[in-house]
Amino acid sequence: MTVTINTEQLDRMHSGQGFIAALDQSGGSTPKALRAYGISEDAYGDDKQKMFDLVHQMRTRVVTSPSFTSAHILAAILFEMTMDREIEGIPTADFLWQRKGIVPILKIDKGLTDEADHVRVMKPIPGLEETLARAREEKHIFGTKERSVILDADETGIPRIVDQQFDLGEKVRAAGLVPILEPEVDIHAPAKEKAEDLLHEQLRSHIDALPDDARIMLKLTIPTRTDLYADLIAEPKVVRVVALSGGYSRTEANELLARNHGLIASFSRALAEGLSVDQSQQDFDATLASSIASIYQASIS
Repeated sequence: MTVTINTEQLDRMHSGQGFIAALDQSGGSTPKALRAYGISEDAYGDDKQKMFDLVHQMRTRVVTSPSFTSAHILAAILFEMTMDREIEGIPTADFLWQRKGIVPILKIDKGLTDEADHVRVMKPIPGLEETLARAREEKHIFGTKERSVILDADETGIPRIVDQQFDLGEKVRAAGLVPILEPEVDIHAPAKEKAEDLLHEQLRSHIDALPDDARIMLKLTIPTRTDLYADLIAEPKVVRVVALSGGYSRTEANELLARNHGLIASFSRALAEGLSVDQSQQDFDATLASSIASIYQASIS
């Protein structure tokens, strides 16, 4: 059976101006995201369901804000539980696309293994085929995102992490979705620039080996050497190259991003920086609007 990609969404991802909002905090990162939003662990304790209810309320407040529109935002990355929930009575992915004109993407990785060879590869993903089929056919998801981490320059570890990313990407493509491969380089890596050079070499060789009709995306740490990924941004098989904020403040991330031509943001923590549960709706919307405007400007520079 031949599966086809939503061409309207593909065109938007390839040619639209804007950035990707990463709203995909998972079980491990949700407490940190809630703390930054002004909700401490005391509010939910050991009740995971309540924790996820609270973070969904936060995400809903972001997505329904009048500043969260397709004028600046191309796509949003969702945690699986977010995909399975609703916003204003509409499944989240449908709300994003039908109400906002924003492309829905699903985070599929299940966390990382312990460090070996200065990398942390992805853990196995149980039920992957079923998740991909459900995401595409029932939830109307366009693509997926899968993260692993490079901790330092390592000529054994980096090829291993890129092999895993592309192997998973092939399974995603076979399901009719567009994968965002995310081999993040830790911004504190002792030899960050060398690690990025090794990563670039591996990405280039793997992309060259893809069939001409392959379509993938890349989510990468903003490189130390400006425009390192320019050839990948220009590559026809690569729909878009996007950048993670990686622990930089929003101001730092925007400044670094703006130097790299054609690289756009896919920020999570930096997008939500300054938002608080205690803000009035007016203050919340104004803060989010300012954040979105600054990230957008850096993404189109």
